[in-house]
Amino acid sequence: MAQTDTKNKVVERIGYITRVQSFSACHRLHSPTLSDEQNKEIFGKCNNPNGHGHNYKVEVTVRGKIDCHTGMVMNITDLKQLIEEVVMIPLDHKNLDQDVPYFSDVVSTTENVAVYIWDNLVKRLPANLLYEIKIHETDKNIVVYRGE
Repeated sequence: MAQTDTKNKVVERIGYITRVQSFSACHRLHSPTLSDEQNKEIFGKCNNPNGHGHNYKVEVTVRGKIDCHTGMVMNITDLKQLIEEVVMIPLDHKNLDQDVPYFSDVVSTTENVAVYIWDNLVKRLPANLLYEIKIHETDKNIVVYRGE
């Protein structure tokens, strides 16, 4: 049953759902458009030729109307499955630079990992439902991307 206000007008409620998932991956921060010296200066130890790894924590948030029949913005089981397909299968226990074609010519910064996840999830979700991708690269380094 739809919720109404004091004048019996139907009120649309907006809700946010966040699903958290962790994955492990390695990468090397290195831009082919920069010299080796520039890469070392900009990326420091993250430019290690052998790469380095992270245990990433990803938060995927959707925002939408709470359906008056189901009481949900979307089925969390469906969101979980999409994250499995878009994040876990292509990224978990992978070398981002070597195993993920997207990063063959895009520097595998956490910002670009967030863009990668956004671009692949937004194609699979209903229009305007995806709200935010938040990635914890470390306990102290967190990236937020909202498709802007």
